[in-house]
Amino acid sequence: MNSSLLLSGGHLVDPSLGVDEKRDLLIEDGLVREITQPGAIKAHRGVELFDASGLLVTPGLIDLHVHLREPGEEWKETIRSGCDAALAGGYTTICAMPNTKPVNDNQNVTRFIMERTAQINGVRVVPIGAVSKALQGKEMAPLSELYLAGCRAFSDDGEPVWHSGLLRRALEWAKLLDVPIACHEEDKHLSCAGCMNEGDLSLRLGLKGMPAVAEEAMIARDIEIARSVKGKIHICHVSTARGVELIRRAKNDGVLITCEVTPHHLVLTEEAVLNYDTNAKMSPPLRKLEDCEALLAGLSDGTIDAIASDHAPHHLDNKQIEFSKASFGILGLQTNMPITFDLVARGKLSRQQAVAALSTMPAKSFKLEGGSLARGKVADITLIDPKRRWSFNQEINRSLSLNSPFFGREYSAQVLGVIISGSVKYDLDRRYALFSDKKGEDAGAA
Repeated sequence: MNSSLLLSGGHLVDPSLGVDEKRDLLIEDGLVREITQPGAIKAHRGVELFDASGLLVTPGLIDLHVHLREPGEEWKETIRSGCDAALAGGYTTICAMPNTKPVNDNQNVTRFIMERTAQINGVRVVPIGAVSKALQGKEMAPLSELYLAGCRAFSDDGEPVWHSGLLRRALEWAKLLDVPIACHEEDKHLSCAGCMNEGDLSLRLGLKGMPAVAEEAMIARDIEIARSVKGKIHICHVSTARGVELIRRAKNDGVLITCEVTPHHLVLTEEAVLNYDTNAKMSPPLRKLEDCEALLAGLSDGTIDAIASDHAPHHLDNKQIEFSKASFGILGLQTNMPITFDLVARGKLSRQQAVAALSTMPAKSFKLEGGSLARGKVADITLIDPKRRWSFNQEINRSLSLNSPFFGREYSAQVLGVIISGSVKYDLDRRYALFSDKKGEDAGAA
C-alpha cells in the first residue's frame, strides 16, 4: 500500500475541531497531513483515492465496552468475528472486557489478546484488565503488570467491585497509572438475582425485579470513594434517571468521573419484555420511559460522555430458554451507530453530539488514540452515508451469535467505509482506488 491517501468530496464532522462542513483529507504515513477545502488537493499518480462524496467523514468510532468471549467461549464470539462486526459497525477501536475464561487478570491473557489482535490486523482491540483476581472482589489483580502488558482500564465487569476497601486501593493504584476503574454498578444484595426492571410490569409478568436503587446505591458509593482518593472512575451502562443526576452532581463537584450509556437503554423500555423476549434481557435491565428521557438529556448536556454497546454475544442455548434462566446481554456493535443517528434524524441529538459520544469522548475518557482528525493525529476514520436506508438482519450480522432485539429494524444511516492508520479496512461500495483506477488490495468488500 502507498503511503498517501486522499479522501475527497466528504463532509467532515469532527467535534474536537468544531468542524461540520465539506472538507478533503490528505493522509500520509498513517497520519492526517492536511484538511483542505474541497478540490484544493489534486490527485496524482501514486496517491490512493477514496471517493467520499455524499458521506460523513468522522473520527473512527470507539467502543469502550465490548465482550469478545475469546479466550474460553469461542462458540459465542472470537476476537476475529468481533472485529469483523466492529468494522461493519464503523469501529476503529474497541475495548475488550476481562470476563473471559480464563479472566484477563494476568499478563498472559492480556498478551494473548494483543497477539491475536495483531494477527488479524484490523480493528484496534484495547484490553481492559480485571480489578480483582477471577472477578471475585477479594484480592486485587496485578494492575501494573496488566497495564504494562497493554490494558488501559480496569473493571470487574458483570460484577460490582464488592469490597469497598478493595475499590479504594484499586483507585489509588490506577491513579498512579493514570487510568480509570470502570464499574458495573449493581448491589446484588438489592437486585437479588432479578431478571428485569422492578415495577408494576415485573409483578404482572411474574418475574423477579431488579430495582433502580440497586444501581444507584453503588453509583453513589463509588462516587464517594473516587472523591476521597481523587481517582478516575468510569460508570458503565448507566440506566436510571437518578443515576444520571448523581453523576451530574459529581461532575459539578469536580470528581474525576466519566460514564457511558448503551443505545438499547436509550431507545427501549421495559415494555420490550412483554412477550418474555429474552433478547430484551440485559443487565442493567431496560427501565421506564422517564429513564430513557433522562439518559438522552444527560447525553445532550454532556453528563454522559460516551455511547457504548456492551456487545454481549450469547449462543441460542443461553437465550432460547425461560426468561428467568436466560443469559443477560445483546449484540450491539453493528447497531450502535445507526440507532444513534436515528436519534439525530429525530432531533434528539445533534450530529456533533452523536459523533462526540461515539468517538471523541470515548477516546478522551480512556486516553485512547483517535477521536480527532486534527493534523498529525492518527488517521482512524469512519465514513457514513446518513441517508441510506437498510435493515439489520441475520445475513448482514457478522457476530457468531444472534441475540439481538434489533433484527428486522430499518435504519437511516449506514457505515460505508473504515480507515485505520491510513489503511482502508472496510469499503462497502468499493469507492477506494489508486489514481490509475486500479483497485487497492487492502479495501475490504462487505
